[in-house]
Amino acid sequence: MYASSINGRYLDELVETLRGGGVIIFPTDTLYSVGCDALQNRAVERVCRIKEINPAKQRLSICCSGISQASEYATISNTDFRLLKENLPGPFTFILPATPRLSKAFKGRREVGVRVPANPIATALAEALGNPLLCASVAWDDADPGDAERPEALEMRYGKSVDAIIDAGESGGVPSAIVSLTGPDAPEVLREGPLPLKE
Repeated sequence: MYASSINGRYLDELVETLRGGGVIIFPTDTLYSVGCDALQNRAVERVCRIKEINPAKQRLSICCSGISQASEYATISNTDFRLLKENLPGPFTFILPATPRLSKAFKGRREVGVRVPANPIATALAEALGNPLLCASVAWDDADPGDAERPEALEMRYGKSVDAIIDAGESGGVPSAIVSLTGPDAPEVLREGPLPLKE
């Protein structure tokens, strides 16, 4: 499935998989992500196991259809809204205060990473699902160069662990920028990405 021609039947099947607690790999505007319905505890725990994430210690991120959907799960001030509107959709993960609506599997963490990728497949999934997807980069420590960008390598790595992989061709090799909007120095760029932050 490609961003320029989203197959509605496939999209429906993927959303049904997500609603059933399934885990998928989907494209973003940076790397592919391992994802699930962010509001389903067991699915979130499954993604954390696959990616060896400890949700009590590591920050989790959600992929949203737009800023409006993100505002239901993260507290966005007027200043933050203007910054998000200037940069999203795009290759940024914004760290924001989480609202109580997020899954218990988020272990009561007070912050959440918010993504609105410039990839119509990712945002269409969140829109059709009706709520965000948990998203975690597919990258792994002992990957050969370029493996995390190629669907066939993702199939070999994750094929037995996930329920579906969307092949949208090779991804970009640079992870998203991470920008914290929660500290005294906000906005603080914690990791540079493929594009500079517009302020």
